[in-house]
Amino acid sequence: MAVTKLDPSPSLRSAVYGAPLSSLVDVPAGAVQLSPLRPGAEALEAQPDAAFAELVIAAPPGSIERRFVLAHALRTLAPGGALTVLAAKDKGGQRLRGELEAFGCDVAEHYKSRQRVCSLVRPETLHGLQDAIAAGAPVTVEEIGLRSQPGIFSWNRVDPGTSLLLRHLPKLAGRGADLGAGLGVLSQAVLASPAVEELTLVEIDRRAVEASKVNVTDPRARFVWADARETALSDLHFIVSNPPFHSEGIEDRGLGQAFITAAGRMLRRSGTLYLVANRHMPYEEVLRTAFRSVKPLADEAGYKIFEARK
Repeated sequence: MAVTKLDPSPSLRSAVYGAPLSSLVDVPAGAVQLSPLRPGAEALEAQPDAAFAELVIAAPPGSIERRFVLAHALRTLAPGGALTVLAAKDKGGQRLRGELEAFGCDVAEHYKSRQRVCSLVRPETLHGLQDAIAAGAPVTVEEIGLRSQPGIFSWNRVDPGTSLLLRHLPKLAGRGADLGAGLGVLSQAVLASPAVEELTLVEIDRRAVEASKVNVTDPRARFVWADARETALSDLHFIVSNPPFHSEGIEDRGLGQAFITAAGRMLRRSGTLYLVANRHMPYEEVLRTAFRSVKPLADEAGYKIFEARK
């Protein structure tokens, strides 16, 4: 049975997930942000059923994560509420319509600027939401012994760059930070040194912050949900980092460069940065600008390790 589009109601809010292109879709004024990659945003999965009159979603590229987000969006949308979802064709856009139809939605679709934009009115009856939510929920990954969730960087394995850096990390001491801490793999290794006084794990993904609190139980650890480029840490003895080079699925070489600049600002004189990077990332010039000395420690398997001292 068809559902009439919901009339605007002061008791229902509008929401946005991520950063949908303004040239493709209008985000309602005052929409609450729900993306885990926006520090301070509300959590989509924590919203009550039928809480929103309108939702606009920049869909994530991973299929498990995307279906988890779509299922929660439909759960939190009131019957008759409007949902608009968009994604690049090569980053899940080709599957969007089918995924929404599988939940029981009647979907209109159009294409613009290499994006697929799907819109619908939420029906009374939906199918398969709980299966999609369960598949994308936080889980302990037995193979790596870590709490994680689909959508987090390298969510079900220790990535090769981190593994290489782990092999070259010395025993550290004093106050330090893990910038882009993810699930806390590097932090676990750093805190194995009794000379470490305090370690701040800085991570922009709320889901990873929540998982790392389970994975890293050392009382010397502090957890900060923030963009490492904007964190006001200072006078640190050391920093470890496996910086990102993608922003919501799009390669951005400036991200890692900005992490290096931020690390230089946070470290005290003679403080040291230990950094892993994909071999093709152009970080050397930024390192030489921000640090007094830069020493390559390894270059193998497509990754390079640097020790940079203030």
